[in-house]
Amino acid sequence: MTVQNDKWIKKMSKDEEMISPFEDKQIRGDKISFGLSSFGYDARVSDEFKIFTNVNSEIVDPKNFKASNFVTKNVNECIIPPNSFVLARTVEYFKIPKDVLVVCLGKSTYARCGIIVNVTPLEPGWEGYVTLEFSNTTPLPAKIYANEGVAQFIFLKGNEIPEVTYADRNGKYMGQTGVTLPKV
Repeated sequence: MTVQNDKWIKKMSKDEEMISPFEDKQIRGDKISFGLSSFGYDARVSDEFKIFTNVNSEIVDPKNFKASNFVTKNVNECIIPPNSFVLARTVEYFKIPKDVLVVCLGKSTYARCGIIVNVTPLEPGWEGYVTLEFSNTTPLPAKIYANEGVAQFIFLKGNEIPEVTYADRNGKYMGQTGVTLPKV
C-alpha cells in the first residue's frame, strides 16, 4: 500500500468527485484548518450534532442503540458534556475508489484539548458523509466548531482492487446522508 499525496487527492477529487465539496489548499485564518494537505485531506464537521445524554439511564448497547440517548442540535458551536461524546458528520461527501482504504486521525488542535476524534476506516467502494465521534476526555465541557477542520483523512492505495468491495457487499452504512446511529 502507498500513501497518496496532494497531487493524487486533487486529481481524484476534481476528476472523480472523490471529495465534495473540495478545497485544493489549506484554509486557515481564524478557523481550525481544513482542506488539502501534503498527504491527506482535513475534513470539516457540519452543524448537525447528536449529543449523548444519560437522562434515561439507558445501557449503551450497539445492538439496540436508542435514538432517545441523544439530543440533536443544529448549531455553530457544540458543547460536549464532561466525559461524554457527540456524533456529527463531515461537510464533505466521500466516494472512495475501489482500490483505496482511508484512515482518519483527529487534528492536533482538538487532541491537545482532550477531545478525541474517532472514525472507522472508509473501505474500498464506500461513499457517503462520514459519521464522526468526538469524545470529551476531560472533566470539563468542551467545544467543537461547525464548518471547521476536525480530522485528517489519509488515502492508502492498494496494489489491486479487492475481490469484494464495501459497495459489492451492500454495506449497511453505504450512502449515509446524515449522522448515522449504530446498525446491526
